[in-house]
Amino acid sequence: MKMKSLWRAVALVVPALLLNPVIAETVPVAAKVTPAAAKQPGKQQGAKLSINKASPEQLTAIPGIGQKKAQAILDYIKANGPIKDPKQLTEVKGIGDKLAAKIAEFVSF
Repeated sequence: MKMKSLWRAVALVVPALLLNPVIAETVPVAAKVTPAAAKQPGKQQGAKLSINKASPEQLTAIPGIGQKKAQAILDYIKANGPIKDPKQLTEVKGIGDKLAAKIAEFVSF
């Protein structure tokens, strides 16, 4: 009997949390994309973060990107225009070939 009550409570609370616009806005898009999902073509295509439109908070949600690298990406975009491919990411201070490849799994250009 207690288990049914628990499931009912979960069924009511979870949708409310997911549909709450305040909570939905605080979860960066990149946090919703996992490396495993990014490697499966077609499954999460729409969930990739647009690197040229991302906020610092969204960029820091990408594995390997902290506040300084996020700011370096934003500074690069401001100075040079949109980033068009993973190779161009290597022009950002602090981002080499390996990190650019890792970031590319989570972003669109």
